[in-house]
Amino acid sequence: MRFSPVLLAVFTVSATLGLSNPAKAQAPNSADIEAENSNHLGLAGQPRSAEAEGRGQTVAPAPVQPEWFSSEFLAQAIEPVPDAAQQPLPPARPTEPPQPLDLPSEIDPATPPPGTQTPLEGSPDRIQFDTAPEPSTPQIEFNLPEPTTPPEAQPVPDDGVLDEPPPLPDGTVAPPAQPTQPTQPGATQAEEPRVLVSEVAVEAVEGELSDELLNIVYNAAQTQPGRTTTRSQLQEDINAIFATGFFSNVQAVPEDTPLGVRVAFIVQVNPVLQDVQLEGSQVETLQYQGEETSVPQVVDSIFADQYGTTLNLRDLQVGIEQLNQVYQENGFVLAQVIDVPQVSPDGTVTLVVAEGVIEDIQVRFLNREGQPTNEDGTPVQGQTREFIVTREFESQSGDVFNQQQIQGDLQRVFGLGIFEDVRVSLNPGTDPRQVDVVVNVIERNTGSVAAGVGFSSASGLFGTVSFQEQNLGGNNQRLAAEVQVGERELLFDLSFTDPWIATDPYRTSYTVNAFNRRSISLIFDGGENEVELENGDRPRVNRLGGGVSFSRPLDEWLGLEGWRASAGLQFQRVTVTDADGEVTPRDELGNLLSFNEDGRDNLLLLQLAAVQDRRNSTLTPTSGSVLRFSTEQSLPIDGIIFNRLRASYSYYIPVDFTNFTEGAETLAFNVQAGTILGDLPPYEAFALGGTDSVRGYDSGDLGSGRSFALATVEYRFPIFSIVGGALFADFGTDLGTAEDVPGSPAEVRGKPGSGFGVGLGVRVQSPLGQIRIDYGVNDQGDGRLHFGVGERF
Repeated sequence: MRFSPVLLAVFTVSATLGLSNPAKAQAPNSADIEAENSNHLGLAGQPRSAEAEGRGQTVAPAPVQPEWFSSEFLAQAIEPVPDAAQQPLPPARPTEPPQPLDLPSEIDPATPPPGTQTPLEGSPDRIQFDTAPEPSTPQIEFNLPEPTTPPEAQPVPDDGVLDEPPPLPDGTVAPPAQPTQPTQPGATQAEEPRVLVSEVAVEAVEGELSDELLNIVYNAAQTQPGRTTTRSQLQEDINAIFATGFFSNVQAVPEDTPLGVRVAFIVQVNPVLQDVQLEGSQVETLQYQGEETSVPQVVDSIFADQYGTTLNLRDLQVGIEQLNQVYQENGFVLAQVIDVPQVSPDGTVTLVVAEGVIEDIQVRFLNREGQPTNEDGTPVQGQTREFIVTREFESQSGDVFNQQQIQGDLQRVFGLGIFEDVRVSLNPGTDPRQVDVVVNVIERNTGSVAAGVGFSSASGLFGTVSFQEQNLGGNNQRLAAEVQVGERELLFDLSFTDPWIATDPYRTSYTVNAFNRRSISLIFDGGENEVELENGDRPRVNRLGGGVSFSRPLDEWLGLEGWRASAGLQFQRVTVTDADGEVTPRDELGNLLSFNEDGRDNLLLLQLAAVQDRRNSTLTPTSGSVLRFSTEQSLPIDGIIFNRLRASYSYYIPVDFTNFTEGAETLAFNVQAGTILGDLPPYEAFALGGTDSVRGYDSGDLGSGRSFALATVEYRFPIFSIVGGALFADFGTDLGTAEDVPGSPAEVRGKPGSGFGVGLGVRVQSPLGQIRIDYGVNDQGDGRLHFGVGERF
């Protein structure tokens, strides 16, 4: 306890004078003072007690000239607050200005200074939505509702009248209404009565307080012995002591003494923190400090420094904010600690966390203007069946919302190729701690029909009709058909693809195709020396056949993230003919053009492939990589046994070289190689040169061999709007294997076998996709223009 040194000296002098000359005591005693105080308050005076009549003279210090009042006046305002140990700690809320009436029995703690708020302040009882960044994939937007903020104290207008009281947290009982005394126009509010403090003491509800806690209370309180105080000052002291975070209950108890009022602050100390537990958590592990860590271990790591010390609500708040941040960094952008912490007497704190559970996933179709309704107000009806969208989501009802996982879900939906735009929005669920995920999609035109007439060196005059539908029956099934009727033959190419077999849990797809194709083989064409058939015609390669293939992602099946594998079986009947369709197995030099002497080969091929795709976009990648492996093993139905091996790797690096216009700049690298083991029909050799090989050379003019290697580097940059540019350099080689091809078709035609090309190109975004126009110059000084659709890799 602390006494006023001035009053202590006065008390000593008074006692001495009273003993030496008791008959001359003329000063008013405490009862007189009490009566005077009561009269000042407008209360009835009380009779003096006999004890008061016999007291000695009291001398007041000269510097202090307050109006004195008894402790009963302060007691009207300071009443015990509920025991915090029996209920959740109340949140700290701003206090209203003190009124000249009795204060409510519950003392509202004051709002601590910025940075010292307790974890109870503004604790939400529902999910608060935070805006998340948009996905990197073009045309995919990731929208969340605007964030909500906890209710704040309503500002007081200039006229001093509030429209309506501010909302209170759920479960909080509003204090009784305080009537307002009318004031006369121009009248000023009377100064609040003050009392002289003779002593300030700090007491604990249970046990003894440590010196540290005593100093904390004394330093927080502005009420000091030897000074005057008011009801509002004591209220502020209670708030300040509570705001230190060490106490769950604070009371101020005034008591009359001969020298003034003794003020005792009765505090309930928080227990020693032993453990922090989470309630309502579904997430099992989090990435924390670079490691996969269980959620309880993350909590213990965050609060480890506080264990074994007196619970401080301010420090607890810091830990809660850190825990919320860890959730955010792991993609759980809706997760947050809600409600007030539950503190048990043994020092266990229970935090209630709402992680943002997905209640439902819904699909909403938008029109081209991005609206969910048509002009007549009817909802937009989509062609696509809703399960086609929702089955692409790894996120399911009952899962915790994770932004990173949702981003991957959106990329898969966009990758279906049947939507112009895909975005997600969130709606509150029936449970305010849950959310409904709404997938908003804009469908694109997926069907096309075309017809035309043309002329080619391989087929002569021909007519063609083609049909393509990428969303057959709204099931995302793809049907493509092309029929070409020429002067000499009927060519066709039919295919059907189901990207996800209905009930398969591993997302297996299949493709069935049938074809009759005819082309002038690049192996037997081009070069410095033209070699033809004996009749002066160029050799054609006809392929008649069909096959089936299956494809499946390996991440869920085998746990190989980003990998996809395929397997297929294909039959081809290959013949080498002239322009009239006559089989011609040898050229004019007598070199065999097929594997069999009769010019007819039957191939049954077992095809296997694996792809790991880590690109940020399949259409216009700017970062990431893609790795491909493939093999074809022929089965000896016609005595032909060989194995074709190929590998390719592409890597993309975002750069910032020019900054001419807005848009991504990218350095793109690609290397690929392949070889054939065993028997080698000449038409199966690798052809080098052309639009998708070494630019600057015509298709097949660089060479053909049993093996090959290619390398390309491109710098891709935006120019304006839908137009971009590229600088490139290509290199290719047959690795000296041209002579290993039966008949040495590359050597007899004078193809160099190795070379490079450099140049520049333009990329134009069109409704049909990206159109690529490149001009390349090869190492022999020849230039050539190349056209293509989409990026080369």
